[in-house]
Amino acid sequence: MDKLVEFGRKAWFIVRVLSGYEERRIRSYRLLLQKRIEQSQTRKQELRRIPEQAILSEVRRMVEEMQALNRQLDETEAAIEEYFKPIDKHAQVIMNMQLEKEEKQMKEMVKAMQEQMMAQREMVIKQMEAANLTSNHPDRSTPSTHSNQEQVK
Repeated sequence: MDKLVEFGRKAWFIVRVLSGYEERRIRSYRLLLQKRIEQSQTRKQELRRIPEQAILSEVRRMVEEMQALNRQLDETEAAIEEYFKPIDKHAQVIMNMQLEKEEKQMKEMVKAMQEQMMAQREMVIKQMEAANLTSNHPDRSTPSTHSNQEQVK
């Protein structure tokens, strides 16, 4: 009986092969396997891309955070500059006033030094004239020396 069943199977297989049924079945199975392979390859490629995409998205997120931080820093810096503008103006005015005051003092000091130099020059000239007079008149040398010493003091 087993032989008969086996013979029937073989016969049925031969009929299917001859009719083309088995060939179509083999083709469809092969196509099915090929589709599965392609799908698994695409999934595999997508899985490979996922870490890249994750890294890229993380990098994008970090760049956006840094740009937001830069904007925030710029805004803060602008706010600080705006806050200190009046103070800077007052400081500038004060500095200008101090510079003008120092310039006035310098001019006054120069003027005083020039006056002192002129006074010293006049004293030296008077002393020289007195010395010339005393050398010309020996008897008057004693009183003029005292008067010159008093002028120097």
